[in-house]
Amino acid sequence: MSLNLEDKKAVVAEISAEVAKAQTLVVAEYRGIEVASMTLLRKQARESGVFLRVLKNTLARRAVEGTPFAGLADHMVGPLVYGISEDPVAAAKVLNDFAKKDDKIVIKAGSYDGKVLDAAGVAALASIPSREELLSKLLYVMKAPVAGFARALAALAEKQGGGEAAPATEEAPAEAV
Repeated sequence: MSLNLEDKKAVVAEISAEVAKAQTLVVAEYRGIEVASMTLLRKQARESGVFLRVLKNTLARRAVEGTPFAGLADHMVGPLVYGISEDPVAAAKVLNDFAKKDDKIVIKAGSYDGKVLDAAGVAALASIPSREELLSKLLYVMKAPVAGFARALAALAEKQGGGEAAPATEEAPAEAV
């Protein structure tokens, strides 16, 4: 079913709005994929905050025109699914991980930071830990010295106290006035 002009303008506007917020755009061919697999891919993309959409290539070209992703226009040929994300690695990670499980998804190209990436570049981008993973590693590194210091103090206190538990305090009887 073809879209009328107003519908096409609406699609281009929607995609342009997503592209304006995005840091990464990945295109993958989905020829021959089963509906259940595509549904699973969409679910994983939604959970990762990735805008995933199958588009007409001419509409996608118009949406990226004049943006840092304009270099991808040459790669927009054939049945493609577009992954767009604000997180620099989310779109690459979702599509790359899914391509490992389902050989019907073939990464064609991607774009990050104004540079066009080939399939190997998208795979390299996908191997970078996500922002949440990096923050958790940073927190672990920052917490380790404090935890070590606390363990050392506990060991010192145990050594000083002879390893005995502190006696329980008894409540003093209330004096009558």
